[in-house]
Amino acid sequence: MSLVELSRHMHGYEAEIIKGRLESAGVGAVCFDSGVNIVEGAGIALPARVMVLKEDLAEARAILAEDVALD
Repeated sequence: MSLVELSRHMHGYEAEIIKGRLESAGVGAVCFDSGVNIVEGAGIALPARVMVLKEDLAEARAILAEDVALD
């Protein structure tokens, strides 16, 4: 079981929202570096990454695509 990157976000809160959405659908996810950019817009930024298990990647993408389609 290995983690793969699902998405990158310049704001850590966006990554955390996506993590919560996936978890509410039963897909485990973790955020890497979501707390690094404490001062948003400070000029130096490290993107926050949402990571999922490799075997959950397709399902996670489908969940997010469904959410976008509902807009």
